[in-house]
Amino acid sequence: MAFAGVAVIALGSGQRSTADVAGVLLCLLAAALAAVSVIVQKPVLRKFPAAQATWYGIMVGALCCLPFSGQLVSELQAAPLPATLGLVYLGIFPTAIAFTTWAYALSLIDAGRLAATTYLVPGTTILISWLVLGEIPTVWGLVGGVICLVGVGLTRRRSR
Repeated sequence: MAFAGVAVIALGSGQRSTADVAGVLLCLLAAALAAVSVIVQKPVLRKFPAAQATWYGIMVGALCCLPFSGQLVSELQAAPLPATLGLVYLGIFPTAIAFTTWAYALSLIDAGRLAATTYLVPGTTILISWLVLGEIPTVWGLVGGVICLVGVGLTRRRSR
């Protein structure tokens, strides 16, 4: 049900382009890779605390990015300060803090039940973009957001 809500949001956005197919395929690939990462992360969290597991993950990502470090240095020198500060913000809040929080929750909850909570993201994004950025959601966006919330609510119910 929550996935259907996401589909309603996407289809109701009113934006169509030739990149739609590529975008959808990339989103599906990202979803598959995120699912694999959750499955791999769950056993790691049995051995390491959430902050340490997140730190290891970030370090692996940093090692993978090392070949691009020369370009990073030159880009940082040319970048305006607000862009650099934005990059630092993205590294701290949506990366380090969010992934540590996710890892902590994953260490306590079944992977499938926790993964279902990610369907809260589209509805929450619509609400925040409306309140903070003044982006007025479409009717389909609101309907899809409500469907997402109901779907997540269903996954959180206790079975009898």
